[in-house]
Amino acid sequence: MFGIFVSAVMLAFGIFLRVTKNPGFARNKKMAWVFIALGAFSLVFKIINYK
Repeated sequence: MFGIFVSAVMLAFGIFLRVTKNPGFARNKKMAWVFIALGAFSLVFKIINYK
């Protein structure tokens, strides 16, 4: 259950990095797709394998 929460937080953080206009996060915009991809794939596979 904790893994699902962490995956969802990574996905949300990636989306936040993508849409933010804050200049402090401007250099991290390239990492947004990495967080989105890792969070989404991890979330999907953790939900599929949830027992």
